[in-house]
Amino acid sequence: MPFNRPTLQTLIDRALADMNSRLPEGDSRLAASVLNVLAYVNGGAASGLYGYLDWLSAQLMIDTCEQEYLDRWAGIWGVTRTAAAPATGNVTLTGSAGATVPAGSLLQRADGQQFRTSADVTLSAGTGTAAVTSIASGAAANTAAGVVLVLVSPVVGVNSSASVATGGLSGAADAEADDALRSRLLARIQTPPHGGSSNDYLSWSLEVAGVTRAWVYPQELGAGTVTVRFVRDNDTSLIPDAGEVATVQAYLDARRPVTAQVTVAAPIADTLNFQIQAVSPNTAAVQAAIQAELADLLLREATPGGTLYLSHIRAAISAAAGEANHVLVSPSADVVSATGHMPVMGAITWL
Repeated sequence: MPFNRPTLQTLIDRALADMNSRLPEGDSRLAASVLNVLAYVNGGAASGLYGYLDWLSAQLMIDTCEQEYLDRWAGIWGVTRTAAAPATGNVTLTGSAGATVPAGSLLQRADGQQFRTSADVTLSAGTGTAAVTSIASGAAANTAAGVVLVLVSPVVGVNSSASVATGGLSGAADAEADDALRSRLLARIQTPPHGGSSNDYLSWSLEVAGVTRAWVYPQELGAGTVTVRFVRDNDTSLIPDAGEVATVQAYLDARRPVTAQVTVAAPIADTLNFQIQAVSPNTAAVQAAIQAELADLLLREATPGGTLYLSHIRAAISAAAGEANHVLVSPSADVVSATGHMPVMGAITWL
């Protein structure tokens, strides 16, 4: 039987009734009486204690506890919150041939985000490429190619402005959110390690900073092989680059059974475009709601080598707030992805 926390007024009424029963010559219901004041004070104190017990009861269960207690529960089960990671990549510097940018030089983005060069770079033919790492960790450090960075301290013979090289600055990730950690912890409890099962590879992959979804394909490349594919939903690019794939590969190699041959690969993105006509009502708000529902559907159901059902696409459109009717022109059949391929959100054409 569930316990219902008494309200403040209920506790006050109980105190009033208790005092009246024990002191028949006094009436605690009189507003100006000492007994009335004591009843309100007692009720307030008891309500505070009930509140604390109510909060504490939530901390005793993994599915309801707050951050501090969630981290403690996770530590007991050997699950560690994934730390924030910095962005890395290359920037292109220009200036006089032979000029040198020393290691440790700071470059700053327009919003104040700073990056430090990893090694000395000497310009050749007026240009040079410097490897940089963001000072601050977190997804906000990811920077697209072509973005301008400025040297914080001038360097003789080097132009103050630099640009992010092809590939951008990537790999940065925020510290793991409570819901993601809670999900991994519950999975650890409900599906204990089995020395290299599919769930083990999935759990190991999700322990790498920035990895938000992963899929495991046993024996895809033959007997004794395991193929793992993953994406980074919070990165500048959903599909991981070669460096991010190498990071997950190294992490799994350190944990896999010695007899398993593990291959980590990035999914191949297949842009999925939509054609929708006769949307009713055909307003900007309804269109935006439909786009959000389709993006959420892909987040939930798009998998490498999987099938995205046409009926689910139609249901997602119908679930959009305000939508009354529509005709889905394209796709016109289930979206079946080839091995290693997965659909990603494309454009919507409104007919």
